[in-house]
Amino acid sequence: MTIDETAERVIPLPPDRVAGYAMDWRNDPEWTQGIRTAEQTGEADEGGFGIGAEVTRTAYFLGKRIDYVLRVAAYEPPQTLDMVSVAGPMPMHVTYTFTAHPRGTLARIRVRGDAGGFYRLAAPIMARKVRSSIGKDLRDLERKLLGGRHRG
Repeated sequence: MTIDETAERVIPLPPDRVAGYAMDWRNDPEWTQGIRTAEQTGEADEGGFGIGAEVTRTAYFLGKRIDYVLRVAAYEPPQTLDMVSVAGPMPMHVTYTFTAHPRGTLARIRVRGDAGGFYRLAAPIMARKVRSSIGKDLRDLERKLLGGRHRG
């Protein structure tokens, strides 16, 4: 079964500020549901963070520890960060987009995946959980940016 879930939220800040924080992997544990750690484990084709870079995340989902590696497929700050899993329990594609909106920034997260094996049985539950999680991610992103300190 394929999972394809999207959440969006208008955040009352400019796109460069929202994207600058959200696209920085070092901030992942601060606003992304279930992520305990994130570490850049591979550099971009031209060094640093960008296309080809890899980020290893440790998360907990449905009570299970999940370690996975996302490779950056597209990086166009402040509009788009597109990542595909290259290691982990299931194929996954995560896309963050940030577009100007009259009230700030329209932030959108889309998660696509192919739930196979153990996860096939849990796919309907996973889809609901992913939808809920990415909605909470955007809420927490807004809270962090409006009320807390951030890097970058």
